[in-house]
Order: sequence, then structure tokens, then C-alpha cells
Amino acid sequence: MTIKVALAGAGAFGIKHLDGIKNIDGVEVVSLISRDLAKTQEVADKYGIKHVTTDLADSLAIKEVDAVILCTPTQMHASQTLACMEAGKHVQVEIPLCDVLADGEKVVALQKQTGLVAMCGHTRRFNPSHQYVHKKITAGEFNIQQMDVQTYFFRRTNMNALGQPRSWTDHLLWHHAAHTVDLFAYQAGSPIVKANAIQGPIHKDLGIAMDMSIQLKAANGAICTLSLSFNNDGPLGTFFRYIGDTATYIARYDDLVNGKEEKIDVSKVDVSMNGIELQDREFFAAIREGREPNASVAQVLPCYQVLHNLEQQLNAG
Repeated sequence: MTIKVALAGAGAFGIKHLDGIKNIDGVEVVSLISRDLAKTQEVADKYGIKHVTTDLADSLAIKEVDAVILCTPTQMHASQTLACMEAGKHVQVEIPLCDVLADGEKVVALQKQTGLVAMCGHTRRFNPSHQYVHKKITAGEFNIQQMDVQTYFFRRTNMNALGQPRSWTDHLLWHHAAHTVDLFAYQAGSPIVKANAIQGPIHKDLGIAMDMSIQLKAANGAICTLSLSFNNDGPLGTFFRYIGDTATYIARYDDLVNGKEEKIDVSKVDVSMNGIELQDREFFAAIREGREPNASVAQVLPCYQVLHNLEQQLNAG
């Protein structure tokens, strides 16, 4: 059976999914949804997608669509995920699941009710570099003492990864911190029991903090220090230092080195070196096998509970 997919959001991240899906057998993108019809048509032509629309409801009405991937603005994620499941479609929503905890809880409740596959794009669980570390942990060969993480961008104007103007405002806490908060609990194999946050000044135009610092502690004693900035004029992205009982690892997307910067080969960890493709493979495999995927909405909800508590702390401060 070919899984027929509608993809919403033909921006920088939607295109990463389209590139990943090209490598996956038995999956076809049959509908593309985005804000600007002309630009969406251009992307659809490049990837051989026949149906194009600016309205998600049009795609949800297509009977042959089995599943939807949402790469839309953060503020739409929860409501669109609910709409997909209400239409009987499996759904993968890009990170974050929500930017209001109550909305994320509604998504998890509807997933339980429908039994559909509902997954959130916590890509770090799938990157070969982090998978390598995870396998060491599950084999009992490595335990995290501390994770030291830097999430750095240079984004003083509202532009996306392709240098195009954004229709929405990105957020350090609900979007970028979500990756690390989830990954820390996942890799520690232990829930987060303590979390603190402070933030820098609010940007006069964007209305968000451009710098943030977060501390986390897991029930098993592991700690995490996370620094986030939209002001960093240097290497962009997220860099993870795992300090453990038997080794130190530094992960940069799909690359991994030890504490002495000696390269570790992660090319055989999984069938691809592309974290987005591996994430999509898990989504489609869960649909075929009728099982809960890694990074299901239920599995990642605790991350959003932590973010909610941090937001309350920041607002109070």
C-alpha cells in the first residue's frame, strides 16, 4: 500500500521533508498546502505534486490522503493537528506541538480517542549522532552526568532559514528549547523534576526575548544547562556536549566527536544520515505497523509541561 501524504508549509522545513520523503519507498506526496499559491505551485512542480491549495481543509477533504505532515507556523500547530485527526488522518506536526499547554493536552486526548498515529517532529531523537549516544545509554555503557547545550542563531529580523521574510515570529522557549528539553529527558531516561529559566531584554520590534538561559535536573540526578540566543553572530545551530561517566561526546546535527574533537563514525547507525528522513521513516513505519511512534504526542507532552512551567516563571519574573 502506498501511503498518500499531504504536506502543509512549503517553506524551508517543508522542503527538507519533501527531500527526505523522496528516499522512502511506498510514500507519495499528493497534496501541497501553503500561503502563497504561486510559490506553492513552483515547489509542487519541482517535486511532482499534483494538488496545490492554500487551505488545509481542501487537502483533508481528499479521501485518498492517509497522512498529513504539518510544517506551518507554531501558532497553528495544535489546531491543525486536531483538524487532521478529526478528518481521520494520521499526522506528524513539526516542533513545537503547541505554544499553550492546554492545546497540547487536547491533541493527546484526541489521539487516545481516535487511535491515529500522531507524532511531533522532535528530530534530535532521530539524528544519527544522538542515536549513537542513545544506543550507548541503553546498552548500559554510558550515563549522562550533564548536558551542556548551545542553541545559537543570528536573527534580529523576522527571516527564515532561507533568508525569506517570515509570516510569524519564532520563539526561543516554545520552539528551540523544546528540542533540548525533550532530548535531555529522553537521553537521561528520567523525567525532569526541576527547571529554572532567565531571559534577556524583550526585542522592541519582535516582542520576544532574544537571549535565554535554562537549567534542568532529571529525577536520576543528571543536569542540563541550555543557552539560547538570536543575537549570536557566529556558527548557527545547536551544539550538544554530553558529559558522562565513561566518555564525553559533542553532537553537531548529524556529526559526532568525542571530548578531544576526534571524529566518531555514525554512518552505520541507521539507514540514512538525514535526521528529518529518519523521523519521516518512523512516522510511516508506525502507520504501517499500527503502533505508537517514537516522539508520539503522548511521549513529548512532558516536555511542553516543563516549557509551560518555565513560561510562568519568566512571566512572574
